[in-house]
Parts: sequence; C-alpha cells; structure tokens
Amino acid sequence: MSSAPKESKETKDEPVAPAEPAGEEPSTEKAAKKERGAKGSKEAKDSKEPKEGKGKGKGPGAKTPKFVSDNPNFRYIVRVSNTDLDGTRPAALALTGVGGVGLRLAEVALRLANVPADELIGNLSEPTVEGIEATLQSLPSKVPMWMVNHPREPLMGETLHYIGPDLETRRRDDINLMRMVRSYRGVRHERGQKVRGQRTRSNGRTGMAAGVLKKDAKAAAAAAAAAGEEKAAPAAAPAASTAKAGGAAPAAKAAAPAAKAAPAKKE
Repeated sequence: MSSAPKESKETKDEPVAPAEPAGEEPSTEKAAKKERGAKGSKEAKDSKEPKEGKGKGKGPGAKTPKFVSDNPNFRYIVRVSNTDLDGTRPAALALTGVGGVGLRLAEVALRLANVPADELIGNLSEPTVEGIEATLQSLPSKVPMWMVNHPREPLMGETLHYIGPDLETRRRDDINLMRMVRSYRGVRHERGQKVRGQRTRSNGRTGMAAGVLKKDAKAAAAAAAAAGEEKAAPAAAPAASTAKAGGAAPAAKAAAPAAKAAPAKKE
C-alpha cells in the first residue's frame, strides 16, 4: 500500500489560516468607523455656524420696528390742548394722553366729532383735530354732569370741565383756597397727611422712623432712671442721719446753760 500524500494535511490547514485575519477585520473596521466618526463630528462642529438672531424681538431690550405710514400727510406728533400726542396710536387711546380726558370721554368726543375711534390720530387732518379739541372744550354742555370734573363750582356756580394744563392749575388753586380758609382738608394738605380719611397708623407715616428703635430708647431711659433712683437713695440716708445728730447736739448745748442759770436765781 502506498502512503497517504502529505498534501492532505496542508489542505486541511489552509482553511484555518484565513481565520486569523477574519478575526482581525472587525477590529480594523471599528477603528476606521471611530476615525470617520471623529472626523465627521469635528467637521460638523466646524460647519455649524452660530445661530444669529435667536430670540430676537422677544427680549425686553429688543427694539420694535418703527411705524412708517404710506400717507404723505401723516403726522407722528399731534398737538391737542397744549399736549403732544403720539400719531401712531388710535385716536381714542391717543386722546387719553390729555389731562382730564379718559377713555370714556375720548370715545364720546370722537363720536360727537364724527371721527372713527380706531383711526390713527396721525392720519387726521388739522381741521379734524381742531374740531375734536373744540368738542372737548364744550363737553360740559353735551354730557351729563357726573362726567365732568368740576360740577357746580361754588365760586362761579357753573359746571366746567378742565383739560390739559388748565386742570393742574385749577387743582393748585383749589388747594391754596382750602389752605387759606383753614379747612380740615386744607390743613391736611399743608401738613402732608392723608386727606380723605385714610388710616395713618400703618400707611402714610411721616417724620422720623419709630418702631423698635423708639421702644428700645424708652426702655433704656427707664433703666437709667431706675439706676439713678437707687444711687440717690443710699446717699440720702447718711445725710438724714447727720441732720438728725446735728439738730440734737445744739439742743443739748442750749439746755445745759439754762439748767445752770436756774439754781443761781433761787440762791
């Protein structure tokens, strides 16, 4: 019999040899993936640009865009009753910037002047604005008495409504009149206290701060007074004893010569 060929062993060993590189392939693939991932992450970071305008227009410091009107005759500042009003606001809200004119009176005046309340006051023409101002001046004769700010004035006996700077001037004159006649309200105005009957125990306190400091000062004064009384009591006791002794000695001395002089007269 012939011996078996040696090549069979070599053929058996051949499939085992590629097993080693097969086990190394996953590690190399993982390393390549890591390198690619690291490069990709760096490139992604570099490619990312800073987000500009994030939260733009939402913060408290964000600037609101200025209003630009298409009307060539648009006025951004409107003068009514010596008061500058914003022309970009609706007429009803803009008129509330005048002293003595609230939203209700503004709507009533615009209705009497036949002007829409939602129209921007900057779009109104000059004659229309003058008509609104004239309507505000004539409000006492066109609205109920409870809507005006000076009904039945005692000086003139008329029902008036002051607006703009005239309202502040009239208020100052009223306060000066109350102070001059020395009424209760005038005296309270003069002293800077509450005028309409509010409580002043907790609110509207004026002058130096009191509270705990005042109580501590009172306690310290009471303690000092008590200590002074204790010191004065021992000092008064020796003085009283010496006064008593000093008063008895002269009396004894005066009695001794009188006793001696009495027997001499009997002899």
